[in-house]
Parts: sequence; structure tokens; C-alpha cells
Amino acid sequence: MLRTLANIFWLGNKELRSVFSDVLMVAFIVWSFTFSIAERATGMGDTVNNASIAIVDEDRTALSRRLGNALYPPYFKRPDLIEADAIDRAMDQSRYMFVVVIPPRFEADLRQGRQPKLQLNIDATAVMQAGIGAGYIQNILTTEITRYLDRADQPSSSPVSVVQRRAFNPNGTQKWFAAIVALLDQLSMLTIVLTGAALLREREHGTIEHLLVLPLNAFEIAMAKVWANGLIILVAFTLSMVFVVGGVLDIPMAGSKILLLSGTMIYLFAAAAIGIFLGTIARTMAQFALLMMMTIMAMMMLSGGMSPIESQPAVIQPFTWLLPSRHYMAFAQAVVFRGAGIDIIWPEFITVAGLGFVFFAASLVLFRRSIARSQ
Repeated sequence: MLRTLANIFWLGNKELRSVFSDVLMVAFIVWSFTFSIAERATGMGDTVNNASIAIVDEDRTALSRRLGNALYPPYFKRPDLIEADAIDRAMDQSRYMFVVVIPPRFEADLRQGRQPKLQLNIDATAVMQAGIGAGYIQNILTTEITRYLDRADQPSSSPVSVVQRRAFNPNGTQKWFAAIVALLDQLSMLTIVLTGAALLREREHGTIEHLLVLPLNAFEIAMAKVWANGLIILVAFTLSMVFVVGGVLDIPMAGSKILLLSGTMIYLFAAAAIGIFLGTIARTMAQFALLMMMTIMAMMMLSGGMSPIESQPAVIQPFTWLLPSRHYMAFAQAVVFRGAGIDIIWPEFITVAGLGFVFFAASLVLFRRSIARSQ
């Protein structure tokens, strides 16, 4: 037993030296857990952020000024006042995403019971932001016009008043969710890449034969790659959670950090087992890259990060139970956002561990067969 542990330890040290000697791989790991996380968290979302907007005020009344003042950060930049003949040129130059045109006698027509129209010009080259921003502007302007005509801070009475109370994310900040999903995606991808490529690299370089002449078995070789590459990713994950997610992006964590890291270690074991499984099946690095893309894309899309499990096709939903990423995504979100304890998330904890052992056992069987054929 002690000899097996010693063999695993020293083989893992060799693996660590191999990874850190590859400058490009180290740079890729750093980029994946820093800039990539920040870019995905802030680059896209279902909210409008700091959109450029201008107003053509041909009415110049208290109401038109009030409408202009209602459009403010963080959704929009402070509106610029421009003339009507400058709209086309300004939008051709991409200076503004939105231009609101308030026609003459707008307030007077409203007071006389007419229904004047506001014109909203949209640069739809940014399709998602343009569509969402148009809805924001319509709601903001409608609310301000209603308040102005009613001379009150509340809209006209309604038989039903719906009060929204957001749990776990009071302001509905999209980057909270996007950052965690990005972090978990990078965790899956890099763990599979490192372990699978490490095994395949041994075969392509012929060093696997050197290992076979030593008093080592398939379990020791595979386990050494799991713990060494898993340790690298775990350290990168921890630093990213502290300095990128918690520091730069300022995303709070409601639950226990120790519990999150414990679940992450179990998931790393499962993901590393999948990497060894793919590395054993593939005969070349090109084959491994294709298998990796097919596997990782499925794990990302079906984990519940891109869309809830309930929103996915009913035929696919049962198969997602076989993906460790689905259970780890549910586990991580419950801990980070809801502050869940072990009494709540233990089923996901056990499921990820069980799937990890199944994948590791399957990869070990294939690895032993591969070694037997090579001997």
C-alpha cells in the first residue's frame, strides 16, 4: 500500500513538472481562469449596460426634459441633445445605439387627449442589446408620461399590484450567474484537456513504454495524472474564486467556501476520469481534440448553465443525469448563491462521486486493455 502511494506521488510530481515546463499551457490556464471569466461575465448578458443614446427634443417642455432625465446610467449613458438633421449621420458613425425623437407640441397634444407618437431610432447591429434596450426605453418613457399626467409618483390605480422580491440575486445582476457558469465550464474543459492530453502525450512520445518496464500498474499511472492535474486546476479555481470572481467582479458568496472546494475536488476527480477515458479511446491528438469538443460541448450545454434542465427537450433530460457537470452545476449554484449546506446538497455530492468512480473504473479497464495490447 505504501509503495503504491509512493509511486502515485512521484509519478504525479513528474506530471506537475511536465505541465509547468510547458509555457503555453501555463499561459492558457492563467488566461482561462482570469480574463476569460471576466470577459464572459461582463461581455454578454440579458441586460443593457451603458448604451449610448441621444434625444431630439423638438417640444422643449417640462415633460420632454423629464423624459430625457429618466434615461440614466447604468443602463444608458447620459443622453446627448442633438438636432433632427444629425440623426442619420450620427447613427451611420455608430455614435448612438438609440435616438429618441420627441415631436413638437407633444405635451400639449397629451393634455388635449390626443395620442402623439414618439420615434425611437435603433442601431440593430447589436441585435440582443438593441431589442432589450428598446423594451427598457418604452417602459421608462411610458412610466414617466403616466406619472406626469397623473401628477403623482405612482401610476394609476390597478385592481392587482404585483410586488417582486428577488431571492439570492436582489438586483438581478446577470454577471453573477455568468461568472459562475464560465468558471465551471473552464473547470470542466481544462481538467479533461490536461488529463487526457497527458495520457496521450505519453503514448505519442513513447514514454508509456518506459513506464511499463517499471514496477508500476495502470491504476498508479492513471491516479497520478488525476491528482497532479486536478491539483493544478483546483489551485487555479481557488485563486479565480478569490481574486477574479470575489475581487474584480465583486460577486458575493453566500455559502461555505470549504464546502464548495470539497465538492470541486470530487468533481475534478470525475472530470479527470472522463479525460483519461477519452485519452485512452483516442489514438492521436487530433482524435482526442474531436472527442473532447463533442464531450465538453455536451457537458456545457446540458449542465443547466446555458438553459435550465426543465427547458431542454424532454427526450434529452434523462440523459443529463449521466453528466457529472449537471449535478456539480446544481451543487455549486446552491452553495454560492443560496448558501446551502451539506444537508441540502448531499444528493448532488454523492451523485458526482458515484459518477466519478464509474468513469474512473471504465477508463481504468480501457487503459489496462490498451497497455496489454502494447506489450
